[in-house]
Amino acid sequence: MVLSSWGRARRAVGIALALGTCVLAAPALAQSGSNTIRILVGFPPGGGTDAIARVLAEKLKDQLNQPVVVDNKAGAGGQIAAQALKVAPADGNTLFISHDHTISILPLVTKNPGYDPARDFVPVAGFATFVNALGVSGGTPARSLPEYIAWVRQQGGGKGNIGIPAPASVPEFLVKLIGQKYGLDLQSAPYRGSAPMMADMLGNQIGAGVASIPDFIENHKAGKIRVVAVMGTARQAAMPEVPTFAELGLAGFEDVPYYGLFAPAGTPQAAIDRISDALAKVVAQPDVRERLSAMGLTVGFMPQQQLASRERAYTQTWTKIIKSSGFQPQ
Repeated sequence: MVLSSWGRARRAVGIALALGTCVLAAPALAQSGSNTIRILVGFPPGGGTDAIARVLAEKLKDQLNQPVVVDNKAGAGGQIAAQALKVAPADGNTLFISHDHTISILPLVTKNPGYDPARDFVPVAGFATFVNALGVSGGTPARSLPEYIAWVRQQGGGKGNIGIPAPASVPEFLVKLIGQKYGLDLQSAPYRGSAPMMADMLGNQIGAGVASIPDFIENHKAGKIRVVAVMGTARQAAMPEVPTFAELGLAGFEDVPYYGLFAPAGTPQAAIDRISDALAKVVAQPDVRERLSAMGLTVGFMPQQQLASRERAYTQTWTKIIKSSGFQPQ
Protein backbone atom coordinates (compact mmCIF):
# COMPACT_ATOMS: atom_id res chain seq x y z
CA MET A 1 0.00 0.00 0.00
CA VAL A 2 1.31 3.47 -0.93
CA LEU A 3 0.70 6.11 1.72
CA SER A 4 0.06 9.76 0.94
CA SER A 5 2.32 12.40 2.48
CA TRP A 6 -0.36 13.07 5.10
CA GLY A 7 -0.72 9.35 5.78
CA ARG A 8 3.01 8.92 6.21
CA ALA A 9 3.11 11.85 8.62
CA ARG A 10 0.21 10.48 10.69
CA ARG A 11 1.94 7.08 10.81
CA ALA A 12 5.23 8.62 11.96
CA VAL A 13 3.50 10.58 14.72
CA GLY A 14 1.62 7.48 15.82
CA ILE A 15 4.85 5.46 16.08
CA ALA A 16 6.55 8.25 18.02
CA LEU A 17 3.65 8.51 20.47
CA ALA A 18 3.59 4.75 20.93
CA LEU A 19 7.22 4.93 22.01
CA GLY A 20 6.40 7.51 24.63
CA THR A 21 8.11 10.33 22.76
CA CYS A 22 7.34 12.72 19.96
CA VAL A 23 8.72 13.66 16.57
CA LEU A 24 10.65 16.56 18.07
CA ALA A 25 12.48 14.11 20.34
CA ALA A 26 14.00 12.15 17.44
CA PRO A 27 17.49 13.71 17.72
CA ALA A 28 17.66 12.79 21.41
CA LEU A 29 16.57 9.24 20.58
CA ALA A 30 19.36 8.98 18.00
CA GLN A 31 21.94 10.17 20.52
CA SER A 32 20.90 7.53 23.04
CA GLY A 33 21.46 4.84 20.40
CA SER A 34 18.45 3.57 18.46
CA ASN A 35 20.40 1.44 15.98
CA THR A 36 21.80 -2.03 16.53
CA ILE A 37 25.58 -2.31 16.84
CA ARG A 38 27.10 -5.29 15.06
CA ILE A 39 30.30 -6.83 16.36
CA LEU A 40 31.87 -8.75 13.48
CA VAL A 41 33.68 -11.96 14.41
CA GLY A 42 35.95 -13.58 11.84
CA PHE A 43 35.60 -17.10 13.23
CA PRO A 44 32.75 -19.59 13.72
CA PRO A 45 30.49 -19.74 16.78
CA GLY A 46 31.96 -21.82 19.58
CA GLY A 47 35.53 -20.55 19.32
CA GLY A 48 37.41 -18.34 21.74
CA THR A 49 36.91 -15.07 19.89
CA ASP A 50 33.19 -15.74 19.54
CA ALA A 51 32.85 -16.43 23.27
CA ILE A 52 34.71 -13.24 24.16
CA ALA A 53 32.58 -11.18 21.76
CA ARG A 54 29.39 -12.46 23.37
CA VAL A 55 30.55 -11.52 26.86
CA LEU A 56 31.32 -7.98 25.69
CA ALA A 57 28.13 -7.63 23.62
CA GLU A 58 25.99 -8.61 26.59
CA LYS A 59 27.50 -5.84 28.73
CA LEU A 60 27.98 -3.15 26.08
CA LYS A 61 24.27 -3.05 25.30
CA ASP A 62 23.61 -1.88 28.84
CA GLN A 63 26.36 0.73 28.81
CA LEU A 64 25.35 2.09 25.41
CA ASN A 65 21.60 1.71 25.89
CA GLN A 66 21.63 0.13 22.45
CA PRO A 67 21.20 -3.40 21.05
CA VAL A 68 24.54 -5.11 20.41
CA VAL A 69 24.71 -8.34 18.41
CA VAL A 70 27.49 -10.68 17.37
CA ASP A 71 27.75 -11.28 13.61
CA ASN A 72 29.94 -14.28 12.70
CA LYS A 73 31.52 -13.96 9.26
CA ALA A 74 33.90 -16.88 9.43
CA GLY A 75 36.58 -17.81 6.95
CA ALA A 76 40.07 -17.05 5.66
CA GLY A 77 41.45 -16.37 9.12
CA GLY A 78 39.22 -13.38 9.65
CA GLN A 79 39.64 -11.87 6.17
CA ILE A 80 35.94 -12.11 5.35
CA ALA A 81 34.96 -10.20 8.48
CA ALA A 82 37.71 -7.62 7.90
CA GLN A 83 36.56 -7.06 4.34
CA ALA A 84 33.00 -6.62 5.63
CA LEU A 85 34.24 -4.00 8.08
CA LYS A 86 36.00 -2.13 5.29
CA VAL A 87 32.76 -1.57 3.35
CA ALA A 88 30.50 -1.03 6.36
CA PRO A 89 29.05 2.45 7.00
CA ALA A 90 31.37 4.53 9.16
CA ASP A 91 28.60 5.44 11.59
CA GLY A 92 29.79 3.73 14.75
CA ASN A 93 27.33 0.86 14.41
CA THR A 94 29.73 -1.72 12.97
CA LEU A 95 32.72 -2.96 14.94
CA PHE A 96 35.23 -5.75 14.45
CA ILE A 97 36.62 -7.72 17.38
CA SER A 98 40.02 -9.00 16.39
CA HIS A 99 43.28 -10.26 17.73
CA ASP A 100 46.69 -9.99 16.11
CA HIS A 101 46.14 -12.45 13.28
CA THR A 102 43.75 -10.49 11.08
CA ILE A 103 45.11 -7.03 11.88
CA SER A 104 48.88 -7.59 12.11
CA ILE A 105 49.76 -10.95 10.55
CA LEU A 106 47.52 -11.49 7.51
CA PRO A 107 48.66 -8.28 5.76
CA LEU A 108 52.25 -9.57 6.08
CA VAL A 109 51.63 -13.04 4.68
CA THR A 110 48.96 -12.36 2.06
CA LYS A 111 49.64 -10.52 -1.18
CA ASN A 112 46.13 -9.12 -1.40
CA PRO A 113 44.12 -9.53 1.81
CA GLY A 114 41.45 -7.17 0.51
CA TYR A 115 42.04 -4.53 3.17
CA ASP A 116 44.76 -2.33 4.61
CA PRO A 117 44.41 -1.93 8.40
CA ALA A 118 46.27 1.39 8.40
CA ARG A 119 44.03 2.86 5.70
CA ASP A 120 40.70 1.06 6.09
CA PHE A 121 40.32 0.68 9.86
CA VAL A 122 40.60 2.80 12.97
CA PRO A 123 41.38 1.34 16.41
CA VAL A 124 38.66 1.89 19.00
CA ALA A 125 40.15 0.36 22.14
CA GLY A 126 41.85 -2.79 23.38
CA PHE A 127 40.80 -4.88 26.34
CA ALA A 128 43.21 -7.80 26.78
CA THR A 129 46.30 -9.70 25.78
CA PHE A 130 46.63 -13.47 25.53
CA VAL A 131 49.04 -16.19 24.52
CA ASN A 132 49.02 -19.05 22.07
CA ALA A 133 49.79 -22.56 23.24
CA LEU A 134 50.49 -26.10 22.07
CA GLY A 135 47.91 -28.67 23.10
CA VAL A 136 47.86 -32.43 22.58
CA SER A 137 44.75 -34.56 22.18
CA GLY A 138 43.60 -37.17 24.66
CA GLY A 139 44.52 -39.87 22.16
CA THR A 140 48.23 -39.23 22.66
CA PRO A 141 50.08 -40.41 25.77
CA ALA A 142 52.09 -37.17 25.93
CA ARG A 143 51.75 -34.96 29.02
CA SER A 144 54.61 -32.60 28.27
CA LEU A 145 56.36 -31.10 25.25
CA PRO A 146 59.34 -33.51 25.50
CA GLU A 147 56.91 -36.45 25.68
CA TYR A 148 55.06 -35.18 22.61
CA ILE A 149 58.33 -34.84 20.68
CA ALA A 150 59.29 -38.39 21.66
CA TRP A 151 55.84 -39.65 20.65
CA VAL A 152 56.14 -38.07 17.17
CA ARG A 153 59.51 -39.72 16.69
CA GLN A 154 58.21 -43.12 17.76
CA GLN A 155 54.83 -43.10 16.03
CA GLY A 156 55.55 -41.17 12.86
CA GLY A 157 59.26 -41.54 12.34
CA GLY A 158 59.71 -37.84 13.04
CA LYS A 159 56.74 -36.76 10.93
CA GLY A 160 53.54 -35.29 12.28
CA ASN A 161 50.66 -32.89 11.69
CA ILE A 162 49.67 -30.09 14.04
CA GLY A 163 46.36 -28.29 13.66
CA ILE A 164 46.22 -24.52 13.39
CA PRO A 165 43.14 -22.25 13.29
CA ALA A 166 44.23 -20.48 10.08
CA PRO A 167 47.02 -20.75 7.51
CA ALA A 168 49.98 -18.37 7.55
CA SER A 169 49.32 -17.50 11.18
CA VAL A 170 51.41 -17.23 14.33
CA PRO A 171 50.50 -20.87 15.13
CA GLU A 172 51.91 -21.94 11.75
CA PHE A 173 55.22 -20.20 12.45
CA LEU A 174 55.31 -21.81 15.88
CA VAL A 175 54.87 -25.23 14.27
CA LYS A 176 57.80 -24.45 11.94
CA LEU A 177 59.99 -23.40 14.84
CA ILE A 178 59.17 -26.50 16.89
CA GLY A 179 60.05 -28.68 13.90
CA GLN A 180 63.35 -26.87 13.32
CA LYS A 181 64.27 -26.96 17.00
CA TYR A 182 63.73 -30.71 17.41
CA GLY A 183 64.62 -31.90 13.91
CA LEU A 184 61.09 -33.04 13.10
CA ASP A 185 59.08 -32.90 9.88
CA LEU A 186 56.04 -31.15 11.32
CA GLN A 187 53.34 -29.93 8.96
CA SER A 188 50.60 -27.43 9.76
CA ALA A 189 47.04 -28.56 9.18
CA PRO A 190 44.97 -25.36 8.74
CA TYR A 191 41.33 -25.17 9.80
CA ARG A 192 38.60 -22.57 9.40
CA GLY A 193 38.91 -21.38 12.95
CA SER A 194 39.66 -23.00 16.28
CA ALA A 195 36.24 -24.62 16.83
CA PRO A 196 36.54 -27.25 14.05
CA MET A 197 40.17 -27.85 15.03
CA MET A 198 39.12 -28.51 18.62
CA ALA A 199 36.43 -30.90 17.39
CA ASP A 200 39.06 -32.95 15.55
CA MET A 201 41.38 -32.89 18.56
CA LEU A 202 38.57 -34.07 20.84
CA GLY A 203 37.79 -36.81 18.33
CA ASN A 204 41.50 -37.77 18.16
CA GLN A 205 41.55 -37.04 14.43
CA ILE A 206 44.70 -34.99 14.95
CA GLY A 207 47.25 -35.40 17.71
CA ALA A 208 48.07 -31.78 18.47
CA GLY A 209 47.11 -28.22 17.75
CA VAL A 210 48.25 -24.66 18.34
CA ALA A 211 45.66 -22.09 19.37
CA SER A 212 45.02 -19.43 21.97
CA ILE A 213 44.49 -20.11 25.66
CA PRO A 214 40.83 -19.02 25.35
CA ASP A 215 40.36 -21.74 22.73
CA PHE A 216 41.95 -24.45 24.90
CA ILE A 217 41.00 -23.50 28.43
CA GLU A 218 37.74 -25.42 28.98
CA ASN A 219 38.91 -28.68 27.43
CA HIS A 220 42.26 -28.40 29.21
CA LYS A 221 40.52 -28.02 32.57
CA ALA A 222 38.28 -30.98 31.73
CA GLY A 223 41.33 -33.10 30.89
CA LYS A 224 40.16 -33.72 27.33
CA ILE A 225 43.05 -31.78 25.80
CA ARG A 226 46.39 -31.23 27.50
CA VAL A 227 48.17 -27.90 27.00
CA VAL A 228 51.90 -28.61 27.26
CA ALA A 229 53.51 -25.22 26.56
CA VAL A 230 52.49 -21.57 26.31
CA MET A 231 53.97 -18.52 24.63
CA GLY A 232 54.86 -15.35 26.51
CA THR A 233 57.36 -14.36 29.17
CA ALA A 234 55.54 -15.93 32.12
CA ARG A 235 53.24 -18.80 32.96
CA GLN A 236 49.55 -18.05 32.67
CA ALA A 237 47.34 -17.56 35.72
CA ALA A 238 44.64 -19.70 34.10
CA MET A 239 47.00 -22.70 33.88
CA PRO A 240 50.06 -22.05 36.08
CA GLU A 241 51.22 -25.66 35.83
CA VAL A 242 52.07 -25.26 32.12
CA PRO A 243 55.61 -24.00 31.29
CA THR A 244 56.44 -21.39 28.67
CA PHE A 245 58.22 -22.33 25.46
CA ALA A 246 61.14 -20.19 26.64
CA GLU A 247 61.42 -22.32 29.79
CA LEU A 248 61.64 -25.35 27.53
CA GLY A 249 64.42 -23.79 25.45
CA LEU A 250 62.30 -22.48 22.58
CA ALA A 251 62.84 -18.71 22.53
CA GLY A 252 61.47 -16.07 20.16
CA PHE A 253 57.79 -16.14 20.97
CA GLU A 254 57.66 -13.85 23.98
CA ASP A 255 55.72 -10.94 22.43
CA VAL A 256 52.07 -11.59 23.29
CA PRO A 257 49.09 -10.86 21.00
CA TYR A 258 46.32 -8.38 21.77
CA TYR A 259 42.55 -8.21 21.51
CA GLY A 260 40.76 -5.03 20.46
CA LEU A 261 37.78 -3.44 18.75
CA PHE A 262 38.18 -1.75 15.38
CA ALA A 263 35.83 0.42 13.30
CA PRO A 264 35.73 1.47 9.63
CA ALA A 265 37.99 4.38 8.69
CA GLY A 266 36.11 7.65 8.83
CA THR A 267 34.04 6.71 11.88
CA PRO A 268 33.43 9.95 13.83
CA GLN A 269 35.73 10.40 16.80
CA ALA A 270 32.71 11.05 19.01
CA ALA A 271 31.34 7.60 18.18
CA ILE A 272 34.72 5.98 18.84
CA ASP A 273 35.06 7.78 22.18
CA ARG A 274 31.56 6.72 23.19
CA ILE A 275 32.25 3.05 22.50
CA SER A 276 35.72 3.25 24.07
CA ASP A 277 34.31 4.74 27.25
CA ALA A 278 31.65 2.05 27.40
CA LEU A 279 34.24 -0.71 26.88
CA ALA A 280 36.41 0.73 29.66
CA LYS A 281 33.46 0.52 32.05
CA VAL A 282 32.61 -3.01 30.91
CA VAL A 283 36.10 -4.47 31.43
CA ALA A 284 36.31 -2.77 34.83
CA GLN A 285 33.34 -4.82 36.05
CA PRO A 286 34.54 -7.63 38.36
CA ASP A 287 32.30 -10.27 36.79
CA VAL A 288 33.53 -9.44 33.29
CA ARG A 289 37.18 -9.52 34.38
CA GLU A 290 36.53 -12.85 36.06
CA ARG A 291 34.83 -14.34 33.00
CA LEU A 292 37.51 -13.14 30.57
CA SER A 293 40.34 -14.18 32.89
CA ALA A 294 38.79 -17.64 33.17
CA MET A 295 39.04 -17.82 29.37
CA GLY A 296 42.79 -17.26 29.61
CA LEU A 297 42.95 -13.53 28.86
CA THR A 298 45.04 -10.99 30.70
CA VAL A 299 42.48 -8.23 31.00
CA GLY A 300 43.63 -4.63 30.70
CA PHE A 301 41.94 -1.70 29.02
CA MET A 302 43.91 0.04 26.26
CA PRO A 303 42.57 3.38 25.00
CA GLN A 304 42.66 4.11 21.29
CA GLN A 305 46.21 5.40 21.01
CA GLN A 306 47.63 2.68 23.24
CA LEU A 307 46.00 -0.01 21.09
CA ALA A 308 47.36 1.69 17.96
CA SER A 309 50.88 1.69 19.44
CA ARG A 310 50.55 -1.93 20.52
CA GLU A 311 49.42 -2.91 17.03
CA ARG A 312 52.37 -1.12 15.37
CA ALA A 313 54.94 -2.66 17.72
CA TYR A 314 53.54 -6.16 17.28
CA THR A 315 53.47 -5.79 13.50
CA GLN A 316 57.12 -4.66 13.47
CA THR A 317 58.15 -7.67 15.58
CA TRP A 318 56.42 -10.13 13.30
CA THR A 319 57.64 -8.46 10.12
CA LYS A 320 61.17 -9.44 11.20
CA ILE A 321 60.20 -12.97 12.25
CA ILE A 322 58.32 -13.70 9.02
CA LYS A 323 61.08 -12.31 6.81
CA SER A 324 63.76 -14.29 8.65
CA SER A 325 61.71 -17.48 8.23
CA GLY A 326 61.86 -17.15 4.46
CA PHE A 327 58.09 -17.24 4.14
CA GLN A 328 56.81 -15.78 0.88
CA PRO A 329 53.45 -13.93 0.86
CA GLN A 330 50.83 -15.96 -0.96
